[in-house]
Amino acid sequence: MNWDIVEGNWKQFKGKVKEQWGDLTDDHLDVIAGKRDKLAGQIQESYGITKDEAELQITKFESLNKDVPSKRLP
Repeated sequence: MNWDIVEGNWKQFKGKVKEQWGDLTDDHLDVIAGKRDKLAGQIQESYGITKDEAELQITKFESLNKDVPSKRLP
C-alpha cells in the first residue's frame, strides 16, 4: 500500500479506516490525514496497545486493502 496515494485520497479512504478502528473519531481521522505514522500513534493511544501491536494491525490492514488505487484520484 502506497501511503502517499492514501494521503492523496484520504477522504475516500478514511471510511475503511473507520470500519477497521471504530473507536477513532472523525476528529482523529482529520488529524491523521492519511499519514501512516499518525494512524499508528492514534491507534496506540485510542486502544491502549503497544507501538508494535499498532504497527502489526496496520500491516494486516494493508494486506487486506490491496485494492487501494495505485494513483491519485482527480
